[in-house]
Amino acid sequence: MDEQHVTPIASRGEFQQAIRNAIAAAAREGARELWFADSTFADWPLSEPGVIENLGRWAASHRKLTLIAETFDEVARRHARWSEWRRPWSHIVECRSNDELERGQMPCLLLAGNLLAVRLVDPVHHRGTVSRDVPDLVRSREQIDAVLQRSSEAFPVTMLGL
Repeated sequence: MDEQHVTPIASRGEFQQAIRNAIAAAAREGARELWFADSTFADWPLSEPGVIENLGRWAASHRKLTLIAETFDEVARRHARWSEWRRPWSHIVECRSNDELERGQMPCLLLAGNLLAVRLVDPVHHRGTVSRDVPDLVRSREQIDAVLQRSSEAFPVTMLGL
């Protein structure tokens, strides 16, 4: 790994700032696809106004966002702004669930196309990296693909009921 292209993450605050920065970079640099993977997305700053604004800028150019989780309960509970933002963008946002992974095996990863990856290797203590290292981006994409292969659609935009 090229050390100048990798920055460590050592706290929850640094992780959240890395997510903010990655989404802003994706909007600014034109990443075609974004992948977000996490067990619950509880610690992600998805509903912050600045994140929503950058996601809107990013989404405006025929993009695709895929979220993969064990459960979307925390997204529905904690990220109301993101859930509202998603409604008009539902044609480019896909939410998937993989319940075949054992507890704690879901990666905590944001991959912004070929630009960068934010990865927590220790989600409990918020230890990880922000990487622009090409081999690391390839490994991140392979990890996302492996989780997606056994996933199914989840978290519909609208809930149908009686």
